[in-house]
Amino acid sequence: MIIGVPTETKPDERRVSLTPAGAAALRIHGHRAIVQSGAGAGSGFADRDYREAGAAIVKAPEAVWTRADMVLKVKEPQPPEYALMRPGLILFTYLHLASDLRLARELLRRRVSALGYETVQLEDGSLPLLAPMSEVAGRLAIQAGSWCLQARSGGRGVLLSGAPGVRPGKVAVLGGGIAGFNACRVAAGIGAQVTILDVNPSRLRYLSDLLSGVTTVMSNRATVEEEVRQADLVIGSVLVPGARTPRLISARLVSKMKPGAAIVDLSIDQGGVAETSQPTTHAKPTFVRNGVVHYCVTNMPAMVPHTSTYALTNSTLTYALEIADRGLLEAGRRNMAIRHGLNTYDGNVAHPAVAQVLRIKPHSPWE
Repeated sequence: MIIGVPTETKPDERRVSLTPAGAAALRIHGHRAIVQSGAGAGSGFADRDYREAGAAIVKAPEAVWTRADMVLKVKEPQPPEYALMRPGLILFTYLHLASDLRLARELLRRRVSALGYETVQLEDGSLPLLAPMSEVAGRLAIQAGSWCLQARSGGRGVLLSGAPGVRPGKVAVLGGGIAGFNACRVAAGIGAQVTILDVNPSRLRYLSDLLSGVTTVMSNRATVEEEVRQADLVIGSVLVPGARTPRLISARLVSKMKPGAAIVDLSIDQGGVAETSQPTTHAKPTFVRNGVVHYCVTNMPAMVPHTSTYALTNSTLTYALEIADRGLLEAGRRNMAIRHGLNTYDGNVAHPAVAQVLRIKPHSPWE
């Protein structure tokens, strides 16, 4: 199989979907990688590194998309790339189709077999390809939130760690998944007063055992309102695999937050946890609404592309190799995680959550 690696076109996206070591692994398995020139530069990989690993280097993105049997990306295709997609192409990347209906319809119209990293799911319900970027994003959330709270950013001027004789800042984390857990670890580590909310009591017990000094609270409308109103920094890290994130923070509740408080919405890829959230970029990461600083960058891990690329490809390469070795349909028959990952196939929606958003009936090629 020919695996294509185009340069990412999303603004400020410097990650790459395949390392040179990954290209070498594909070659060992009898496959061939085609990498667009400069695709790895933002993550610290030169074209010569890919050549030495056995990959072919091409200049134009068209040469990647038209020759590849499977395209590996980091972020969803951008509108200029839509015309490069074709029937029968396998696309393996982060998709987040529940919040991008235009892309979903393009994938259906062009009959692309699209797998979303964020919907590859193991039998225990875990999301192995979302986990590494959730870990990075969760840790970055406190760094970004601290910046938002600075006076020059429009924030309250609160130092989350506090100072001798001065109380630390209050952090409320909505969602006890991997991103929320990592945000809590960093926030507690610098001395902030941290509360994490989740709807799963078993998860809260687990977090309580792991996170010393962090308060766990059962999430409901009343507790969310109480914690958000008291917080200096709110981290939104709620995820429903393949579906739109529930909006737990209304515009009315945002208006009741402390003036100059901050929201870092890690759920923005799936629509956002706050009603006032809207996607932002690294070039212009924040905006102020109802007196609250919002940080809603849709590709936060791109802030640290070297670390993020290694963390991501450590997980994705195994699945990419399985698809390349066996073909998509056979790989899905043998591996339920790959089956869960398929969002669209031959003009049909395969993932139930995506089908629900599009209001059409799902159809899996394995049915």
